[in-house]
Amino acid sequence: MERERLGSGAAPHGGRPAVAVGNFDGVHRGHQALAAAVLALARASGGPAVVLTFDPHPARVLRPSQAPAPLTTLAQKAELVEALGIDRLVVVPFDAQLAALSPEAFAEQVLHQSLAARHVVVGDSFRFGRGRAGDARGLETLGRGLGFGVEVVPALLAAGRPISSSRVREALALGDVAEARELLGRLHFVDGTVVRGDGRGRTIGVPTANLAPDEQVLPALGVYAARCRVANGAWHRAVVNVGERPTFGGGPVTLEAHLLDFEADLYGTRVRLELAARLRGEQRFASQQALVAQIRADIEAARAELPPPPGGAV
Repeated sequence: MERERLGSGAAPHGGRPAVAVGNFDGVHRGHQALAAAVLALARASGGPAVVLTFDPHPARVLRPSQAPAPLTTLAQKAELVEALGIDRLVVVPFDAQLAALSPEAFAEQVLHQSLAARHVVVGDSFRFGRGRAGDARGLETLGRGLGFGVEVVPALLAAGRPISSSRVREALALGDVAEARELLGRLHFVDGTVVRGDGRGRTIGVPTANLAPDEQVLPALGVYAARCRVANGAWHRAVVNVGERPTFGGGPVTLEAHLLDFEADLYGTRVRLELAARLRGEQRFASQQALVAQIRADIEAARAELPPPPGGAV
């Protein structure tokens, strides 16, 4: 998949594209429906299938104090979009200048002049242009004048409600990673670098990898069954704690993973944690012995929850 930041003004090679437009935060099932629609149009017309997204998220520019943490980083978004079969990811730098464009100017300058779009695909709740004044129906009218067609994809529903990035965040805020999985069509994952912690896990016989996570949404405090991908690509079952360690006096929220039946040194490496099930909420224990007993129970619960990963990992 080709990746580029908008700004050259050059039309893509290989014919006029079909372009899906959106934030694509999380690349959830609703976004996947947009990608499927743009792929169908691209293959029918002989041009490339393009996803156009924004970086940073518009809320970071328009409402920085209220902007939520992203579900996915830009690199993760690109990985997920590529897996859908998209030919080209175009990233539009979102700044005050772009935010000031009228809907008409956005359609002409970005979709028509820069991308030479033949087709544009958006969701039915799509808004664009200064003050979010443009909507999907207005884009259809603009497209007729500029020479591109517009396909509006109805919202995909789950439990009677539209699937959205906000709904995924709500589920994660409750620790409901099963609901997040239903909305995303995959496990929610967090990437990070393993850093040195205080070493307490090793002293109690349960060594953990302490993660400095990328800027992503973390689930509610608690203990989770997870899969962990280490630097060599192997997957391992894990117990993940998102919490403040109240048994040891509390502190800032940390992300720690105990990999089952794993001994190698992970310091300084990158890992991915896929959160499969919430085992329990965070608890304060009366003693270290009580904590260790519960961790052992958590490990057995994780074994029961997750099948062994393929490829010989445990």
